[in-house]
Amino acid sequence: MKNRLKDLRTERNWTQADLAQRISVSRQTVNAIEKGKFDPSLPVAFRLARLFNLKIEEIFIDD
Repeated sequence: MKNRLKDLRTERNWTQADLAQRISVSRQTVNAIEKGKFDPSLPVAFRLARLFNLKIEEIFIDD
């Protein structure tokens, strides 16, 4: 699944570790989600949406 996570993160000057800490996952999980190797669980997707004040579908693009 494609996503805008890296762009959203870098706009805020956050490292992958910064984002991981904010959503309670590992840095490796953030890396895998950004690269499209792993789709986040629904709770993680909701945490990301709340953090960025966006709808889930504004972060993740179903291709």
